[in-house]
Amino acid sequence: MKIAISGLGKMGSQIAVMLSENGHEVLAHDENPETVKKAASKGLKAFSDPVELVHAFGNDRIIIWLMIPAGFVTEALNTWLSLLQPGDIIIDGGNSDYRQTIIHSQKAGSMQVNFLDIGTSGGILGLKNGFSMMVGGDEETFKFCEPVIKVLSLPNGSYKHFGATGAGHFIKMVHNAIEYGAMESLAEGYRLIKDGPYQHVNLANVAAVWQKGSIIKSDLNELAYEIFKENPNLDEIDGVVAESGEARWAIESARTQGFDMPAIKASRQVRLESNQGQINFGTKLLAALRHKFGGHAINK
Repeated sequence: MKIAISGLGKMGSQIAVMLSENGHEVLAHDENPETVKKAASKGLKAFSDPVELVHAFGNDRIIIWLMIPAGFVTEALNTWLSLLQPGDIIIDGGNSDYRQTIIHSQKAGSMQVNFLDIGTSGGILGLKNGFSMMVGGDEETFKFCEPVIKVLSLPNGSYKHFGATGAGHFIKMVHNAIEYGAMESLAEGYRLIKDGPYQHVNLANVAAVWQKGSIIKSDLNELAYEIFKENPNLDEIDGVVAESGEARWAIESARTQGFDMPAIKASRQVRLESNQGQINFGTKLLAALRHKFGGHAINK
């Protein structure tokens, strides 16, 4: 299948390479010329001009998979829609607000362009492990794109179609909100050990024990183990943690349903306060975890 990946950041570049290595014809796109050169050096057909990329599809049905930050999706969508024909497909694989996704889908639909939202999890480890993908949109478009989605789930990832437009991004939003809370719990626990009455406890050893047979065994705890082995005291990490939006959207969504999310709300507040200077060993671990699984900047 011929498909374009637009946005060649940490995950987009992996998706492009993974599809190319598994027999799909990938057209890679990014606005940054240096990123385009890097993609071309990996053997991908790479473009910075959307018009040139669309022409490269020839008479084939055009599929554009967006892997860009949520704040840039509307502008990118408008650009691509001006170039596409009825029956073409746009996929938003980033962390967009599901409410905005519904609006985007309606705009695409008004031009008879098909739209899927695919919440994509896996971070910078996705190329090795496979991605976890949560799909929203109409069934027919999903089935048409499923061969591509299936490849990206290999070898140990997964995917499911969850229903109408926005469902994929809604479920990914909840996933990321849970991630906030789970990371915060680990950060607080390790901070308590670090600052507690028993000095010089080897935190890598704690993580190693917890990772074997413990009920809190997890990928996040495995990453904590790797972090403490490499940097036991989390030196040169300032402890400022970005708040990227998903937990806030989840809290807002819960409020519209008439209930609260106290654990997730508290974990988000810790991140907000870290940006106001309230940093500690726990927020340093949060920043290190985000860097480890997602390649996010470790310092502000």
